Amino acid sequence: MDDSSQSGNMAVKNAEVVDRKYRKELSAGITSLALMSILNNADEPMYGYQIAKLMEEDEKQTVPLIKHGALYPVLRSLEGNGLLASRVEPSVSGPPRRYYRITDEGAEALGRWVEIWKRTCKLIEKILGGVPND
Repeated sequence: MDDSSQSGNMAVKNAEVVDRKYRKELSAGITSLALMSILNNADEPMYGYQIAKLMEEDEKQTVPLIKHGALYPVLRSLEGNGLLASRVEPSVSGPPRRYYRITDEGAEALGRWVEIWKRTCKLIEKILGGVPND
């Protein structure tokens, strides 16, 4: 393998690492916002897998924006901050399930977060306006 192809392979691997890190950082805040919104709009408490299924973009997506396993630490953190409440119920088809609902404090936080999200999106769209689309 010559130096140029080795450099090319290293550049591709570096790009993949950088992209993966960016996706992880980006999804951290989005996950909390999405979870809170889903639970705010739900008619009844929901368990993690139900929420995860709603957060999937589509079944053809090869790299999910939010991995199922990443939801549970976020749910626990939001509950620890008083934004969600949960209860455990037995399940007929497996282990007990923890059902989450948004608290009044969580609904208030969600309202603030949505406003922050909207302002952020406006700013990013303005900044990216000069970037050519694919």
